[in-house]
Amino acid sequence: MKRSIVYFLPLLVLLLALQGCGVYSFTGANIEGKTINIHLLENRARNVVPSLSATLTDKIRSRILSQTGLSPVNTDNADYDITGSITAYDVTVSGVQSVQVASKNRLTVTLQVIFKNRLNDKASFTQSFTRFADFDAAQVLQNVETGLIDDIGNQLSDDIFNKAFVNW
Repeated sequence: MKRSIVYFLPLLVLLLALQGCGVYSFTGANIEGKTINIHLLENRARNVVPSLSATLTDKIRSRILSQTGLSPVNTDNADYDITGSITAYDVTVSGVQSVQVASKNRLTVTLQVIFKNRLNDKASFTQSFTRFADFDAAQVLQNVETGLIDDIGNQLSDDIFNKAFVNW
């Protein structure tokens, strides 16, 4: 019994100390504010998928809100503000099987993001984020597009979250 208390007590002290800090999270995020305004991404890509803007905005919003204690607001005086646009949505050949026969295609999505940190202007940034997913060239894009967008959206939302809130 005494042995388990010896091991348990330092862990309890550590957890209480971390809880008192207020800005630490187990994701490594450094959150100082309380509110965030995440605007709908504008679709400026040459190839426009009608649902892409809403889908990617929702992915980013979900990732940030699920990993932070921030409250979403629709005002210009939020502690954090995210705006941006989809600047590219392209399909290219990524692999060839033999002479002039494609084996893989690649869907690439690029977002231009403007992050404003009103509590620390040095943490604000404007940056492009690009991610891609490959699919078999024998498949029709429309048949696999939803799954590809879902995968790419998850990767992009992780990239944006890490850049905005995680100091790696």
